[in-house]
Amino acid sequence: MSGIAVAGTRGQCETRRSRGGGASWWTLLRAWVTGLTVLAGMVVPLAAATPAAAQDNTFAYVTNDSSGTVSVIDTATNTVTATIPVGTAPQGVALTPDGTRVYVTNSGSDTVSVIDTATNAVTATVPVGNLPQGAAVTPDGTRVYVTNSGSDTVSVIDTSTNTVTATVPVGVGPRGVAVGGSVYVTNAGSDTVSVIDTSSNTVTATIPVGDFPQGVGVSPDTVYVTNSNSDTVSVIDTSTNTVTATIPVGGFPLGVAVALVGGANVYVTNSNSDTVSVIDSATNTVTATIPVGDLPQGVAVTPDTSRVYVTNAASDTVSVIDTSTNTVTATIPVGDLPVGVAVGSVPLTSQTPTTLTLKVEERRGHVVLKATLTAGGQPLEGKAIEFTTDSTSLCTDTTDSRGQATCEVPRGQDNKACYTATFAGDDTHGPSTATVHTEADHGGPHTSTKAIDHSSIHVLTQATAASPGLPTARHGR
Repeated sequence: MSGIAVAGTRGQCETRRSRGGGASWWTLLRAWVTGLTVLAGMVVPLAAATPAAAQDNTFAYVTNDSSGTVSVIDTATNTVTATIPVGTAPQGVALTPDGTRVYVTNSGSDTVSVIDTATNAVTATVPVGNLPQGAAVTPDGTRVYVTNSGSDTVSVIDTSTNTVTATVPVGVGPRGVAVGGSVYVTNAGSDTVSVIDTSSNTVTATIPVGDFPQGVGVSPDTVYVTNSNSDTVSVIDTSTNTVTATIPVGGFPLGVAVALVGGANVYVTNSNSDTVSVIDSATNTVTATIPVGDLPQGVAVTPDTSRVYVTNAASDTVSVIDTSTNTVTATIPVGDLPVGVAVGSVPLTSQTPTTLTLKVEERRGHVVLKATLTAGGQPLEGKAIEFTTDSTSLCTDTTDSRGQATCEVPRGQDNKACYTATFAGDDTHGPSTATVHTEADHGGPHTSTKAIDHSSIHVLTQATAASPGLPTARHGR
């Protein structure tokens, strides 16, 4: 690992247990400035019931703090299929209910990156408050709630415009956030949980919990909060907004996730113990303790609750837990200092992204346009390619076994023109386009490729556009 002193960071974890001596809790809360941002609040999406058939396209999105990236894990193979650059020191991560977008908090940039799951590309960057940590999306997908630990506020993002529409004051040092009937925010510096009414975006209750609360997870009628300095989990009844139980777990608990299918279990990462505690929600007792990697942080459950994904910050790995046996069945290398994790299913499509390239050659007073169409690096034969200039049709040709189509046109008088080749797409392959600008007085043709929006499908035609992570996924507009 680079840029993070992991051993020193774990020492900071232990120092936080005593506010009376040494560094103050507020200094430690701001330790991200010096690069010690391991103990960020975890954002845990709810695990909702999903038919088994919908599990085929399930992915885990992992924030790598020191790498400034998000790793995309295909849960079918437990391999990293894409790595997406985002802002500085990404922490929290949340997936929209329809699986089309991922929201990532960049604690070092004071922004939120919006990722299109079809292309694995950042499509928007939203300025928020100081030191954003957690993110949670409402069940209808219309809003994202982001905790700003350095501003003592929560930013509310409208997902239709990707702009902040409200800023809600909460307690000191807000970290984790989860959405149920209300929004629940852990305030690490106040030892409280703020309850936000989503209709008015105002705080309607403040609940005392344990020492240095961070992670938060929600079931229909219960909220679970990790108290890092108390080594406990507080159980809150949402009907009364009171703590009804306190459960001892491992050392310095951070992340918490609730599995809502097949008997609600609660999974808690214990960063100082390198374990995950499994809590039976019916009895509020720990029924299993699972060894994982070094300094576990985030935790998320697959939609069918068959597996749990845990980020190990000091190991640069993700542990995969089989919930039927409570054992680790896979360990996945990811980026530097993985912190947050969200798991969900993304939309499927039968169309495969395509890439189209175009070259221009001069031959005996004519211009020869040569287009090449590929999918996954392989040529596509028998596909119609239309050639145009300034929206005027020139000709249409069908690709050969090499994926090539050709159009020969008279050379223009001014030696300058813009030529475009277009593949309209079909039932199995997505559309693509390529354009060449010929400028004889500037040293020859200039080639470019671009994205087009065809039949509500967003497909990039550059070589990097056919996402290695999601070769069959798209973002329906």
